[in-house]
Amino acid sequence: MLAPKLRLPMPQSPDPITANLWHVIAATEELPIGLVETTLLLDTRLAMTRGTDGMPVVWRRTDEENGDEIDAETVLERLPVRTAYGYTWTCLGTPSAELFPIPEYAETDRKNMSCGSIGIHVSAPRAVENFLDMGHFPYVHTDILGSEPHTEVKEYDVEVSEERDEVLATKCRFIQPMAAKSATGAMEVEYVYRVPHPFCSVLYKSCPEDESRRDVIGIFLQPMTEERCRAHLLQSMIDSTSTITDLRRFQQTIFGQDKPILENQYPKKLPLDPRAETPIRADKSAIAYRRWLSQKGITYGVIPQAS
Repeated sequence: MLAPKLRLPMPQSPDPITANLWHVIAATEELPIGLVETTLLLDTRLAMTRGTDGMPVVWRRTDEENGDEIDAETVLERLPVRTAYGYTWTCLGTPSAELFPIPEYAETDRKNMSCGSIGIHVSAPRAVENFLDMGHFPYVHTDILGSEPHTEVKEYDVEVSEERDEVLATKCRFIQPMAAKSATGAMEVEYVYRVPHPFCSVLYKSCPEDESRRDVIGIFLQPMTEERCRAHLLQSMIDSTSTITDLRRFQQTIFGQDKPILENQYPKKLPLDPRAETPIRADKSAIAYRRWLSQKGITYGVIPQAS
């Protein structure tokens, strides 16, 4: 007797807001010229390459496989593409003209770098929320971004800006044993968090080398499915002593500590109903982020609030 076939749930079509967003899919310099690389975005199979001019080309994948040779000029049905902050972005719908700004990236004395693209078995919104959470620093990033007994998340400010269409958390302060690769000792670090895109967040933090400026760390999440994503990491640092390799290794160490915590969260999708999970005072930015997603009508990768 044949066993019954397992019925897998059909992928959910992304909501219109999500479908029309620019989404990150690869570090541009890592895309091969003349060879196919495949990926997944919003349950849609994509293929990509770079032409001889170095510019990325992205299209809906048919039978292409990783490593296939291809002439980018022969790809006629292309998806929109733009490059920004060292990454390639595309859209499955009708994208806006602009991507959110990170003006610091253009400052000539900064060390700008991609710090890896890492798969995570969790929804993109869950990963953004983890990035906003300071409460886990002493327990997950012990002796780097936090340590006992300095576990308090001090009062900070959060706003949802309609004009800029982003969540902004300011006056975030935390005592950190090793705030950055260039740090020479513990210091109280001030953070500013921006969420300028439903699946991306940008962090500005005190710079050990120059008190008048801030280091910039970005996490750009590629929603592959509703419960899986890839985290593309950016650093834009003021650091005259560390090598790019050292800076990358430092950031990858931090994210490597976050990954198992993220993947053990349940449910994998982010509940938007404020009654679904019990918040504490330190979760003000996460509460604002969830409310912002709900107001925008985002349903992909989340559990929408009951009406």
